[in-house]
Amino acid sequence: MSYIMNLRKKIGTTPIIMVGACVIILNEQRQLLMQLRKDNGCWGLAGGSMELGETLEEVAIREMYEETGLTAHSLQQFGIFSGKELYYQYPHGDEVYIVATTYICDDYSGTLRFDSDEAIDLKFFPFSALPEKISPPDQIVIQKYLETIN
Repeated sequence: MSYIMNLRKKIGTTPIIMVGACVIILNEQRQLLMQLRKDNGCWGLAGGSMELGETLEEVAIREMYEETGLTAHSLQQFGIFSGKELYYQYPHGDEVYIVATTYICDDYSGTLRFDSDEAIDLKFFPFSALPEKISPPDQIVIQKYLETIN
């Protein structure tokens, strides 16, 4: 069982600081890989929370593989995101203030597959045609990335 799940057993839905990582995965056409999340029905980046003893880079690599089937060969740190803008309440009621280190990955291998426990679909999008419904915490990260490429 994960660190966050164990913590939630003790404190319920009370707001917590949740540290994690997410990955901006780009294909050869510089399109963004996103997953359609089951929990909120929005498209989002691969990523998740840190387990005890992990480094942030390990979180990014693990979550990328678990959620997309892709193995990262190299990651470039993009930024660290935190603050009141990263407050999020999950549909089931858990409240978090996210501290996320974001990485960029365009060097990977594997076959695309989504985690059916967490996602409904997985798809690459050109930045000119991103989906309308993007998971709120990921909107901030994607917007910041768009500012750097425009």
